[in-house]
Amino acid sequence: MNIVVQKYGGSSVGSIERIQNVARRIIAKKNQNNKMVVVLSAMGDNTDDLLKMAYQISDKPPKREIDMLISTGEQVSISLLSMALDAMGHKAISLTGPQVGIKTTGHHTKSRIMDIDDAIIRKYLKEDKIVIVAGFQGINEKSDITTLGRGGSDTTAAAIAGKLQCKCEIYTDVDGIYSLDPRLYPNARKLDFISYEEMLEMASLGAGVMHSRAIEIGQKYNIPIYVASSINDVPGTIIKESEKNMESALITGLAIDNNDAMITLNHVPYSINVTAEFFDNLAKKDINIDMISQTSPQDNGVNISFTVPKNELSDAKEILVYMTKKYPDISYEIKEDICKLSVVGIGMRSQSGVAAKIFVLLAKAGIQVEMVTTSEIKISYVIKPADQKKAVEVIAVEFEL
Repeated sequence: MNIVVQKYGGSSVGSIERIQNVARRIIAKKNQNNKMVVVLSAMGDNTDDLLKMAYQISDKPPKREIDMLISTGEQVSISLLSMALDAMGHKAISLTGPQVGIKTTGHHTKSRIMDIDDAIIRKYLKEDKIVIVAGFQGINEKSDITTLGRGGSDTTAAAIAGKLQCKCEIYTDVDGIYSLDPRLYPNARKLDFISYEEMLEMASLGAGVMHSRAIEIGQKYNIPIYVASSINDVPGTIIKESEKNMESALITGLAIDNNDAMITLNHVPYSINVTAEFFDNLAKKDINIDMISQTSPQDNGVNISFTVPKNELSDAKEILVYMTKKYPDISYEIKEDICKLSVVGIGMRSQSGVAAKIFVLLAKAGIQVEMVTTSEIKISYVIKPADQKKAVEVIAVEFEL
């Protein structure tokens, strides 16, 4: 059985006309002797609209109820697509995450997929039905509906493709993956290929084309992921294992993220136990920490800076208040007006001096760096949002992005 999993994002199904266009694309693929599984996001801005209503009712609505609410968006799109396919003469069935056997674990609004009962999908494929699955959702051990976080439909598609060991195609409103966002730099190059490692870093750093957990799953099951436009019929980008010719570029991509805040803890007792306690409390709240830097000890204390998503600041503040009460010497600052600029490339493994080169470029442009962290294939800098455009241009030109 030749199976293809396709995923279509919210803008791709944002109107009846676009849903009908998606239906025609699915039929064309099916007519190439393929069994089709299709994962959908909610229509257009439906999820945002539902969240606005939730926050009009309560400043802090229960996250279980948020999941119950926003999971309905995908139910609308999958049923409409199933109707469109039926009207075009093709049998289809729409299934929610719980119905298709997507089992999740973890916190509400950012759960993780534990397992998928692929027998349900295979049963309907054998009946020659197009299986339409609601992305972004599943059911946990308490039988509650949960959601996977923003971009979770990508994760749903990759997980189903991994379970079925078949092709995974992600269709969106862009025609592939670029070295950086063309809206920030119009001359950005579209990539024919990118490695799992590089795309994972790009996705986790704010490049919104793909969800990072989808890349992790693709890499785990060695499922190449094809990313292309749902509107224009032009070649897209394949995410796959790295090859020798992929290592020639020193930097593959640049990502910008304006959705983080920087927290600085001052006068933290120089004790690994205190530091461990703090970050353990953050982990228990499932708060995503990215950049971390620590000063050298002085007067038996250190300063620690790190970044967190702005939408997780309220949870982080609860822990900050708790720690400052327990350790009165600790104070903290929160800076929300920051820009995180990151460069990614597996070529950095074999060539040194990239960080130094970028520091020189930023210095010549008069751009101050507030924080920097490095890894084997990534370097991230915190700069002022006002310097973002200038920084992108000087780096993109220098590294031919």
